[in-house]
Amino acid sequence: MSERIKVGLVGIGNCFSGLIQGIEYYRKNPTQEVTGIIHDKLSGYGIHDIDFVCGFDVGENKVGKPLHEAIYAFPNMVDWIPKDELPKTDAKIYESPILDGVGLWVENRIKPIDNPKSVEQITEEVKQVIKDTGVEIIVSYLPVGSDKVTEFWAQICLDTNTAFVNCIPSFIASDETWAKKFAEKNIPCIGDDIKGQVGATIVHRTLAKLCNDRGTKIEKTYQINVGGNTDFLNMKEQDRLVSKKISKTESVQSQLNERLDDDQIYVGPSDFIPFLGNTKLMFMRIEGRQWANIPYNMEVRLEVDDKANSAGIVIDAIRLARIALDRGVGGPIKPASAYLMKHPIEQTSDVKAKDACEKFVAGE
Repeated sequence: MSERIKVGLVGIGNCFSGLIQGIEYYRKNPTQEVTGIIHDKLSGYGIHDIDFVCGFDVGENKVGKPLHEAIYAFPNMVDWIPKDELPKTDAKIYESPILDGVGLWVENRIKPIDNPKSVEQITEEVKQVIKDTGVEIIVSYLPVGSDKVTEFWAQICLDTNTAFVNCIPSFIASDETWAKKFAEKNIPCIGDDIKGQVGATIVHRTLAKLCNDRGTKIEKTYQINVGGNTDFLNMKEQDRLVSKKISKTESVQSQLNERLDDDQIYVGPSDFIPFLGNTKLMFMRIEGRQWANIPYNMEVRLEVDDKANSAGIVIDAIRLARIALDRGVGGPIKPASAYLMKHPIEQTSDVKAKDACEKFVAGE
C-alpha cells in the first residue's frame, strides 16, 4: 500500500463538507497550535495523508460534479473555507442507489436525480470506480434511517475487499451477522454511529459514569437534542429514528451500574429548528440519590457545531482503518469502534476504550 490513504465517501452532506474544509483549514494554518485533533499522527499517518478520491450521492446537484464543488451544493451549509479557495481535485461524485436513503421530510431539499439507474447497474459501476480510483476505505455518512443503503455499501465493501467506516446508526460492525462476514473475509470495519468530539452522548455517558463511580444512584435521565440542518430535518420522521435512539440510549445505559427502566431514560433527537443551522443544542438532566438517600439533580446545556464535532472523530477512524489494513486485521476493529462509535460490538468505558485504542495503534 502507498503512504497515502485513498478514501471513498458515501453521502456528500455537511459532515464530509466539514471534514474536507477542516483539513484545508489546517493546511492553510500550519504554524497554528493544533487544536481539535485527538492524534496529530497515528502510526505515522497525519491528517494530510488522506486522499478523497471519489464520492457517491443521490442528489441531482451533486452527482457528476467534482467533489470540491459538491460539498458546497444545497442543502449543505458548511462554509469555513470560501468555495473558490478550496483546492480543486479530480475526485468526482457518482450515483448511489436511493433505496431508503431519502426520507419524507427531506425529499424537497435533496431532489434525487431523475431516472436513477437500477441497483444492479449502480453495483457494477461502483465496483469499477473503486477499482479505478484505488479506494481502500469507504466512509458512510448516509442519512439516519438508511438501513438498506447501508447494507448495500457494506456488501460492496465485502465484494471489493474495501474497509468500511460506518458513521450512522444502521448496525453493521455491531451486528453479529455482518461482523462475521467482515471477519471471514478479513476486511476491517469500524462502527456504528460516530461519537461527537464533545458531543451530547459522550458528555451524557461520561457524567452518568461519574455519578455511578461516586457512589450515587441514578434514577432518571434524559437528553434532548435540537438542530437546524438536514440531519435533524430527516429525523423528524420517527420511523427513521428507531436505530438512532437505540444507539444513543445503549451508549448511556452501558455506563450505568444498574440499567434504568425504559420509561426512566430518554435519549434522542427531538426537533428541527431551521435557524439553528449546523448548531446543535443538547439539554441533559440526571436525577438521583446520594448519601442518606438525599435527592440530587444536574442539568447541562451544550452548544456545538454539529459537523466540527463529527469531523474531529472520523479523521481518526479513517487512519485506524488504514492501520488495520496495513496489519491484515479484519472484522470489527473493537478498540477503534469502542472509542469512536456510540454503538460498537463491545461497549466499555471511554477511559478503557481510549487505552485499548492506543495499544492497538502501538501494535500491542
